[in-house]
Amino acid sequence: MAWIVLVVPGFLEAGWALCLKASDGFRRLWPSVGFLVLAALSSGGLAYALRTLPVGTAYAVWTGIGASVTAVVGMALLGEGTSALKLVSLVLIVAGIIGLHVAENAA
Repeated sequence: MAWIVLVVPGFLEAGWALCLKASDGFRRLWPSVGFLVLAALSSGGLAYALRTLPVGTAYAVWTGIGASVTAVVGMALLGEGTSALKLVSLVLIVAGIIGLHVAENAA
């Protein structure tokens, strides 16, 4: 259950990062509000998952999901550059997340 709970806040982390970008340095109200709400929910979900998961693993998975999703959205929707190296790097992040999950379940 903690792993499922951890994945959702990972996606929420991407949401707050995108809201932070859209807030223009907290000069735009609604993206700033979105940032605050999503950051609170994301952190709360991480805190819940940390009740049963090790902090190193949980934090790495949380940030890995958030970073990967944010990078993909940036490339797909926000006009950020895409390259083979970026895509390979994202695959490596996802592989690391999967590896941490497998290692935690094997322990």
